[in-house]
Amino acid sequence: MAGIRGRAEVKVKVPSARDSGADVETAAAWAAVDALLEAAETPADAALLRSVSDQIDGARPHDEQFTDTHSDIPSTRHRSSLEALWGAAGLERKNGWTLAERAGEVVPDGMQRLLRRADWDVDGVRDDVRDYVIERLGESAGVLIVDDTGFVKKGTGSAGVQRQYSGTVGRIENCQIGVFCAYASRAGHALIDRELYVPESWTSDRTRCRAAGIPDEVEFTTKPVLAQTMLARAFDADLPFSWVTADEAYGQVKYLRVWLEQHDGAYVLATRCNDDVFTADGRSGRADELVAGLSVRAWRRLSVGAGAHGPRLYDWARLPIRIAWAPGRGHWLLARRSISDPTEIAYYICYGPRRCSLADLADLAGVAGSRWRVEECFQQAKNDAGLDHYQVRSWRA
Repeated sequence: MAGIRGRAEVKVKVPSARDSGADVETAAAWAAVDALLEAAETPADAALLRSVSDQIDGARPHDEQFTDTHSDIPSTRHRSSLEALWGAAGLERKNGWTLAERAGEVVPDGMQRLLRRADWDVDGVRDDVRDYVIERLGESAGVLIVDDTGFVKKGTGSAGVQRQYSGTVGRIENCQIGVFCAYASRAGHALIDRELYVPESWTSDRTRCRAAGIPDEVEFTTKPVLAQTMLARAFDADLPFSWVTADEAYGQVKYLRVWLEQHDGAYVLATRCNDDVFTADGRSGRADELVAGLSVRAWRRLSVGAGAHGPRLYDWARLPIRIAWAPGRGHWLLARRSISDPTEIAYYICYGPRRCSLADLADLAGVAGSRWRVEECFQQAKNDAGLDHYQVRSWRA
């Protein structure tokens, strides 16, 4: 939690310790809140959590177990909770129980309460995380990356869970699917937005939805529409970026491409090999057939960054598509060919500034190659922060 910038609008409602039956659970919740406050590295990083604490300080039990959040001398319980949070990276599993055990707690109530029952302004927190990332990583050449990842589950009660394909494990599993938006620049990359995919099997059963805390107004929404919703928030927030990229699950969806063009959002989106494409001279054909007709001179060997075994080199080519171009804008079919296996070719539909130089081919290739950064975000979030280890089933968590 260190490094999240705060906002005054964030609100949390925690029952007073004087409320019937709330004493032990509320005290445990405050231990978790205090630990998070102490874990922040700088006053700016702690602003979000301090604003939460300030707004609900009236509910805090003021006794010898707790110290003021601004105190330089945290309590023993405070320190144990802090040590548990900082030691999470060393835990094989990172959930309420393991963190509570690390902190010396008997039950995980305090660790889980803020996710399960506290009334957070979740959208405000989301926006604070985004603003924090942009403040530190933002630049005009930034890239927005959309992708989804799966969270394997054993039961049927977690919001949105069902047997469905998960690219994370490469097969159909009982899992939840989250759609995410990441921001990447030369300074780094991080997740800035998320939406839970709720299958139609859930939205057609409102009783089941209510049991998992899913609001009645949540309707079935496809993953590309969820991606469009997040991109719209990024556009509305006026984030500094030049490109949008995503894999073919999103790139092959024509209405998403049209929406981006309507908002003048330059993109490099992967698409399937049999996607129908119109060339600039009015011909129509499959993406793979059009690329197969390119001359040898059309290909350029370019690196799209450093990999585990050196530069990630591929052969790249592009050809203009679409008859009508907006002023100053162009459309291209981009192809990436493996050096070791020339039959392995990936295809991208591109829209952006109208240029014709080799440097601009390198720009398109670089954007296409940046998609791996969202995979690294997922890996870090799951391995280091326990993104897929959580034990909370409700919609808001």
